Amino acid sequence: MQMVREVKIFKNGKNQAIRIPKDFELPGDRALLRKVGHKLILEPMAPSLLWVLDRLEPVDEEFPDVDEGLLPLDDVEL
Repeated sequence: MQMVREVKIFKNGKNQAIRIPKDFELPGDRALLRKVGHKLILEPMAPSLLWVLDRLEPVDEEFPDVDEGLLPLDDVEL
């Protein structure tokens, strides 16, 4: 079922703006706006990998030696 709501367009400085009704609220604090013909499409923006990595807690563990127990590499001529 498609939800439709009429909203008022107003000026905010030199920009045109609308208030997004509570029942249309998007998650997060950023969104993507696309123009397709005469339509404007507003979509929630998924967090970027950099955003996620920036919010990770530091890892205090020692990483294992992944090469331990492997045979030595062969010399390769390029």
